[in-house]
Amino acid sequence: QVQLVESGGGLVQAGGSLRLSCAASGNIFNIYAMSWYRQAPGKQRELVAVVTSGGSTNYPDSVLGRFTISRDNAKNTAALQMNSLKPEDTAVYYCAAKIQAVVLGRVDVYWGQGTQVTVSS
Repeated sequence: QVQLVESGGGLVQAGGSLRLSCAASGNIFNIYAMSWYRQAPGKQRELVAVVTSGGSTNYPDSVLGRFTISRDNAKNTAALQMNSLKPEDTAVYYCAAKIQAVVLGRVDVYWGQGTQVTVSS
């Protein structure tokens, strides 16, 4: 079984910073893209950052220049550094990863349980 576990959420004032972490464990042969999504109350889940296995990154305009995604392939972890946080960044943040569990096996998307980020004004 593959598991993704997030940590690092919490309450922060506007302008502050938080760092989220995501650790993948279990039967893992290869991890392809790792991503962070967020979902605010009453809104659809949206992508906030993605990093490929080669280290290429992509961000939507809403977080570009403020959020930075990184990964450690040796440790099967990813992180999201969030700076200059705004109240509109308040949401549950989810880690997702495309993982191939076994050699020649299929690639599935796995999700973490989510971690709450609240930014006060």
